Amino acid sequence: MLRLILAIVFLLLGLLCVFPAPEYHIWLISVLVTEFPWIFLIAVLAILVLGFAVRKHRKAGTVVCIAASVLFTYPIIGAYWISAKVAEGFEASFGKVAIPDKSHHVFSFKNMLAGHDKPVSYATNVYSTIDEVNLTLDYYRAEGATAHPCVIAIHGGSWCGGTSTELPELNSYLARIGYNVAAINYRLAPRFKWPLQIEDVKSAITYLKQHSKELNLDTANFVLMGRSAGGQIALSAAYLLPEAGLKGVIDLYGPADMKWGYYHPANPWVLDTRKIMEDYMGGSPETVPQNYAASSAIETATSTSVPTLMIFGKNDPLVPYENGVVLREKLNEKGVKNLLLLLPWATHGCDYTLHGPSGQLTTYTVKHFLRVVTGGSKY
Repeated sequence: MLRLILAIVFLLLGLLCVFPAPEYHIWLISVLVTEFPWIFLIAVLAILVLGFAVRKHRKAGTVVCIAASVLFTYPIIGAYWISAKVAEGFEASFGKVAIPDKSHHVFSFKNMLAGHDKPVSYATNVYSTIDEVNLTLDYYRAEGATAHPCVIAIHGGSWCGGTSTELPELNSYLARIGYNVAAINYRLAPRFKWPLQIEDVKSAITYLKQHSKELNLDTANFVLMGRSAGGQIALSAAYLLPEAGLKGVIDLYGPADMKWGYYHPANPWVLDTRKIMEDYMGGSPETVPQNYAASSAIETATSTSVPTLMIFGKNDPLVPYENGVVLREKLNEKGVKNLLLLLPWATHGCDYTLHGPSGQLTTYTVKHFLRVVTGGSKY
């Protein structure tokens, strides 16, 4: 009986590879399930093998274990399948010159088992003081004597939380391959409302330009990158406040249509997105329609917008992947170069680890997008 119960528990966990999480804490578990599926797969196989030593409920437990095993292999098989299409996506979006180096594997089972890489140290500096708030950035310096491009990383946290220290693994990786990274903090809702956050991004860019020599920074090559709420801020800053030297923007599962998002909220057991958006926007779409329009990338994108990379998980219970689909359609309509990476098994925060199925594909795609828009082949 215990074996059957354990098998059922793992089967339920495996369902998180194909369905969005119905509750906040289950969503957190879903990140682990989809990005460390090999651990759960090994556990299920162990239960399956041990089952041959028992008699009671043997058949039922075996069937459930096999079903759970199939679910846990889905992110792995899916990653291999999508990895074969990444080069095609780059070629379709940016031309043959943009095809990633095929000598490097997009996804590798061996890399999935690897441990965390050694982090790159960073320096924290105040880039602006406003409203009695010291806004800081964590600067990861790329190695080398020549000036390097700079990626400005904007954290998530529903516009009301989060810090620049979240998910630092990608920052370190980018610094190791030749990109400076400035992970910024910005003013948070509900005290500070839209559009103050994009003004903070502009202030950060100004600071970086003013200190470019000491930071070893190429002011002709900036790219904005944001996760979740930070993705919305990155898109809005890129489209509304064009800066000299801004070459691209990366949206990692961030909202692109704020009004649609308000009327299609997340499951309240996961997150009360309507209240969060009202705190950030200063009201509902009925009371402040201009804010919802101005903060939506699908409304502000133009034919002169910078190249855009979008990465979404189809099992995201917080920010639906449809945000990426409609933004892609808008950018295609405007003739803006863009690439949308959709991960069928992935959830919100799918790049939690660079070694997971989503993490490997995300890292690879971000790396080659940066190479294309900054001319990074020379770095």
